[in-house]
Amino acid sequence: MITRRRLLGEAGLAGLAMLSSSARAETTVKLALPDGVDARPITRPFRRKARWCCSTTAPLLETPFEVFDRGVLPPNERFFVRWHWPLILKRVNVDTFRLNVHGHVDRMLSLSLEELMALPQFEIAAVNQCSGNSRGFFEPRVAGGEWGNGAMGNARWSGVRLKDVLDRAGVKTGAVEVRLSGLDAPPVADAPRFIKSLAIDHARDSEVMIAYAMNGNPLPLLNGFPLRVVVPGWYGTYWVKMLSDIEVLDQPDTNFWMKSAYLIPDTPGADIKPGDNVKMVPISRMNPRSFITNIKAGSTLHAGASTLVRGIAFGGDTGVKRVDFSPDGGNTWEAARLGKDEGKYGFRHFEARFRPASTRATTLMARCTNDNGVTQPDRPNWNPAGFMRNVIESIPVSAA
Repeated sequence: MITRRRLLGEAGLAGLAMLSSSARAETTVKLALPDGVDARPITRPFRRKARWCCSTTAPLLETPFEVFDRGVLPPNERFFVRWHWPLILKRVNVDTFRLNVHGHVDRMLSLSLEELMALPQFEIAAVNQCSGNSRGFFEPRVAGGEWGNGAMGNARWSGVRLKDVLDRAGVKTGAVEVRLSGLDAPPVADAPRFIKSLAIDHARDSEVMIAYAMNGNPLPLLNGFPLRVVVPGWYGTYWVKMLSDIEVLDQPDTNFWMKSAYLIPDTPGADIKPGDNVKMVPISRMNPRSFITNIKAGSTLHAGASTLVRGIAFGGDTGVKRVDFSPDGGNTWEAARLGKDEGKYGFRHFEARFRPASTRATTLMARCTNDNGVTQPDRPNWNPAGFMRNVIESIPVSAA
């Protein structure tokens, strides 16, 4: 049970040790990105976070991929971090913090954490994935954070439904969207503050929530303490951290982060050819993905021996229907065994066995199909923002 006392305790320990990556770098890791730009420092510059693969000197931290082989709920200290601006608060005073609700409502609210936590508690397991997860593998290369596959995580989120907060304020007839913003601010006055909006019906469904805990513990500061939005099935750009302001709008939101940023081609799989000019729309729902987690590319396996393959999959905006495994580069497929279902928006463990042929190189593949019948594609998509990669991943191995 997350109590105000525990939130107070977290606040007292939440200060960031804002050291540079180079000051604490101990070793490096290679992410096998194309064009040779693949070496990243492993460092631990932040309190309450374990060793990290640093994408930049700002708080943009990628989960080392081996973590995903240890369970479907990665520990909070290994959960990836993504902020849009480099300046974030080092401490939050839980006594004076307020969540403000205003705009097209019957009554304005200014809720303390204690008042918010008095509302009915809601819990859900859900994957939070950066829109640009795996951007580093796009070819031709595109601008942006050059993530490997580790800009994602799965947690059991605890908090209250956004609907319950909106109902307490009383949404007026004619409301169109709900605008969400946090305590983070841009480093210069003329830069746009990070703000995201959800359609009113989506904001008031039974799943979008305001979380104050993940995996049974208060949110780490870098993951949004004391409150963050959780939008199951949608990309992390909508999961506003350090949530402090909710505004109900009676017209569409045209702020920079909705109108000009996080746009994708309005095509299947957000896929176009470089130079194509197509209609662009805001990114929203995630697509299915799967990853083999216990065998690395370039591994040498024992020829003829029964070999276990395990991994994780998620269905995107719905549950995992099946995962298929191929031991021969996609020539043949067989259904993998699925692990416990922790909820349709979370990671799902899978396993399969095969016998590598003697002295033969091969490619291992896993392919997820979700409950809507959507299956991972066999070729990668491309768009200028490097969003929504979900191609079937290939793991080249050999046998001896």
